[in-house]
Amino acid sequence: MIGAEIGTIRGVRVAGPGREFLIDDEPVDIVIGEGRIIDIAPTGALRPVGEVLDADGTWAVPGLWDNHVHTVQWALAVERVPLGAAGSAAEAAELMRGSSPLPDGRLVGAGFRDALWPDVPTLELIDRATGATPAYLINADVHSAWLNTAALRREGFIAPDGVLREEDAFEISRRLNAADPRRGDDAVRDAGERAAARGITGLVDFDMAWNADAWPRRVAAGFAAHRVEFAIYPFDLDRAIAAGLRTGDEHASPLIHVGPLKIISDGSLGTRTASCSHHYPGEDDNFGVINVPPAQLTDLLVTATGAGLAVAVHAIGDRAVTAALDAFTTTGAVGTIEHAQLVRHADLARFARLGVAASVQPQHALDDRDLVGVHWAGQTSIGYPLGSLRDAGARLLFGSDAPVAPLDPWQAIGAAVERTDDDREPWHAEERLTVDQALIASTRTSIRPGEPADIVLCGADPLRAHGPELRQMPVTATLLTGRMTHGA
Repeated sequence: MIGAEIGTIRGVRVAGPGREFLIDDEPVDIVIGEGRIIDIAPTGALRPVGEVLDADGTWAVPGLWDNHVHTVQWALAVERVPLGAAGSAAEAAELMRGSSPLPDGRLVGAGFRDALWPDVPTLELIDRATGATPAYLINADVHSAWLNTAALRREGFIAPDGVLREEDAFEISRRLNAADPRRGDDAVRDAGERAAARGITGLVDFDMAWNADAWPRRVAAGFAAHRVEFAIYPFDLDRAIAAGLRTGDEHASPLIHVGPLKIISDGSLGTRTASCSHHYPGEDDNFGVINVPPAQLTDLLVTATGAGLAVAVHAIGDRAVTAALDAFTTTGAVGTIEHAQLVRHADLARFARLGVAASVQPQHALDDRDLVGVHWAGQTSIGYPLGSLRDAGARLLFGSDAPVAPLDPWQAIGAAVERTDDDREPWHAEERLTVDQALIASTRTSIRPGEPADIVLCGADPLRAHGPELRQMPVTATLLTGRMTHGA
């Protein structure tokens, strides 16, 4: 039934935002017209309209959003050598040794996490494993890349240890992602179908490219899996302003809207470049990096605001978060702070006071808990705050940062609710959210008349699910403006 235009959902229980308007939790029928919910009533009380989807008592939540995705990077991950299981630089190099290059002749691996490796990446090690074939190993956080001599020579970079960091690493990812646009578009189409199967009806695309052309091209070629808001980067800011792009405007299709200006103000924990108040252990001079100095950050926010663009500021360390909030205060800009993984106590209330949303990735807290215990053990700010930000009045927006974490909103919801994904006790249980709170952070609409008919049918009650059942929530159908993007 993919592509079917549904007129009535019969016999569904409302579990997400919108259920507060119903008098009980008995099954209802939802009538849809022109892409919106027209009416909701007890099952059988309304005459069915159009094609009927029998929900069989499953549970409905509004369409789910992933508010932070690097779309092409995520989509192409399926064709790259997975390095997440590598426990050392030597293991990562061996994984590359036995792999085959892509059609363009490059050998690309992704997902390694070197912050806890017992050894370090070296040029000699990767050269010995990969020889004359250009080899590129992308860190899970995308803030560093390990290249062999052939790849460094091909790309025109010099690195004594083979490791490029921050802007140089981003440039490598941009080049790899743009190597074959047609193959990238095909991968994005397939990835969109996988996202719809997990209930995604919209995402914010932070791909480091000129997305104003890429997304209309994809939709014209048949992409229809979900909505997209695409970001603009500072290197394209003048171009975006000249083109008249303004955040929130429809762009070439009802599925596509202009998103924010994305600014990467500091580094990451995994690469030990997140800008923090206290130095990293054993590196007395390493407090992380500020990629965009405060004065430049303020100027960018002023320019973006004057052009009608919201701003999404990547800020992971507490010094970077403070600097970002200072810039929002000075300029009156609107938008988000992306990640906010280490936040000073005094900064919590500033999010709400400034109207700046915290765009966070709950799974990162679980993936990084061991890193925090080593590299941020001496920090005094709050690590990966969710409950603290919410209690301070901040608006939370959930995402995955895919491919850093899998694009699966239920994994994010489960991570926020449980704060563990293994047999260990919840990590900082005081930061847990309820399922209701996590769903609000994962949705933009409500199941009530007048709202868009972006609806997800779940095979279990999200409000009563725990652990693996919540993280692996069965999704039986996904509707985008009433059109089925997933389901039998």
